[in-house]
Amino acid sequence: MTDFNACPCGSLKQFFACCEPCILEKELANSAEQLMRSRYSAYVVGAIDYLVDTTHLSTRANYKREDIENWSKSTKWLALEIVHSTATTVEFKAFFVGENNTKETHYEKSNFVFENGKWYYVDGSFY
Repeated sequence: MTDFNACPCGSLKQFFACCEPCILEKELANSAEQLMRSRYSAYVVGAIDYLVDTTHLSTRANYKREDIENWSKSTKWLALEIVHSTATTVEFKAFFVGENNTKETHYEKSNFVFENGKWYYVDGSFY
């Protein structure tokens, strides 16, 4: 999928052994945090279908595919920091360089649900 060695999610594992199997749908995320990490990596590698597919149906209409793709492609993703996670929430900071060429931070507490054997992103609160 990419030529990454280290996984973009910051796990210190190689991409092929970390987030790539989830993004390629060869494996399912086993926790809310793993889904969040794989979704961050999906933004980095431009795996838009994965981002759409892992958004819960109850909120999927709130996220336009075109907007997701534009943000993914127009952003230089730098790093992910997990601040705190529980069974169903992940508070994180995603560091990036945006369209205006300045370093920015996306700080969010995301909510996840486990349904029909699969984790989904529901929504988040932004700081």
